[in-house]
Amino acid sequence: MESILINRPELAKEINKVAEVAGYLWQKGWAERNGGNITINITEYIDDDIRKMPPISPVIPIGVTLPHLKGCYFYCKGTNLRMRDLARWPMENGSIIRILDDCSSYVIIADHPVKPTSELPSHLSVHNYLIAKGSPYKASVHTHPIELVAMSHCKKFLEKDVMTKLLWSMIPETKAFCPRGVGIVPYQLPSSVKLAEETIKLLDDYDVVLWEKHGTFAVDEDVMKAFDQIDVLNKSALIYIAAKNMGFEPDGMTEEQMKEMSIAFNLPK
Repeated sequence: MESILINRPELAKEINKVAEVAGYLWQKGWAERNGGNITINITEYIDDDIRKMPPISPVIPIGVTLPHLKGCYFYCKGTNLRMRDLARWPMENGSIIRILDDCSSYVIIADHPVKPTSELPSHLSVHNYLIAKGSPYKASVHTHPIELVAMSHCKKFLEKDVMTKLLWSMIPETKAFCPRGVGIVPYQLPSSVKLAEETIKLLDDYDVVLWEKHGTFAVDEDVMKAFDQIDVLNKSALIYIAAKNMGFEPDGMTEEQMKEMSIAFNLPK
């Protein structure tokens, strides 16, 4: 069967970005076994021929009704599949799905009947929220960055914006490239509806959410930008932990220096 990506360069480019990011997640040690998920809204790259494609799966219930996703198309990592394999063969380790008119079910249309991640209801709930608020964000990335997860095991970092301010203070670029910081969701059962609900609440104020003792969830305009947000935050965590390993508490940038950054780059204060 010919891939849906053939003669569709824009769609292929977005899927290849997912493959590239999947490789980075594996190389960094953030995607052990089948850990992590990526879902991207590809509706804008869908043509009439794709819309006419018959499904290659039965109708599958999402488990929740998402009215803003009617007729949308998504590329999703497959359930129980590995990021390192998705990096090499994205259309064999992920699939393209079509949300049906009832907004509560979907079918797989390409390339293989790879069932999407078990966290699909959570990811799609976030995308439903993003569309409802008119956000330009099209990508969601969940992964397990080692140092950020390690910091989530310390109660003082789980208080509101404590971790954000610490990470901003480690290196100027963090404030510049992650100006909304990181929100914290206290531990919830992975894949649970409660986890999705708590994440969505925080996305009004943050682009990256840290799930206590679990991992991060980021949204942005494309998958590479969502990855960048997590990467920059984890770099700050690495700097903090390196200083602690050297035997001292890092000074960090002062409040005055961070205010200066905010003014210079027109960032949120």
